[in-house]
Amino acid sequence: MFQVTVTVANPQSPDRAFEDLFWVDTGALYSFAPEDRLREIGIVPKFTRDFVFADGKTDRRLVGEAAFTIEGTDETITCLIVFGPPGSLLLLGATALENFGVQADPTTQKLRPITAVIGTAWASRAVAVSGPRTLTRG
Repeated sequence: MFQVTVTVANPQSPDRAFEDLFWVDTGALYSFAPEDRLREIGIVPKFTRDFVFADGKTDRRLVGEAAFTIEGTDETITCLIVFGPPGSLLLLGATALENFGVQADPTTQKLRPITAVIGTAWASRAVAVSGPRTLTRG
């Protein structure tokens, strides 16, 4: 794992933000930050979800949305973020990396752009064979 600078902002008030080093963690589905840091900038929980942590412990945590800007990118994208306990690590998870179209390069310890894949070869064959489907409501 390596670290990158991430700015986390309140999507409703982008001037309320913090910038810090986040560990790039491709094994974590969501990004993770201490609850007190998120609440300081006005991030509010949207829902709760059960998680299994790297040490095997399970916990139910709050999840919210934050506007992320990752160093080296020219985009700000709203991503899910887990409210961690005070003093917890700052983690940049796999869904945020996918949202930004980057992947972790362990050799160079940097994020590098990837081309997003939409659908699969099987899905395109299925449409070609059966034709597009429409939904009707009754």
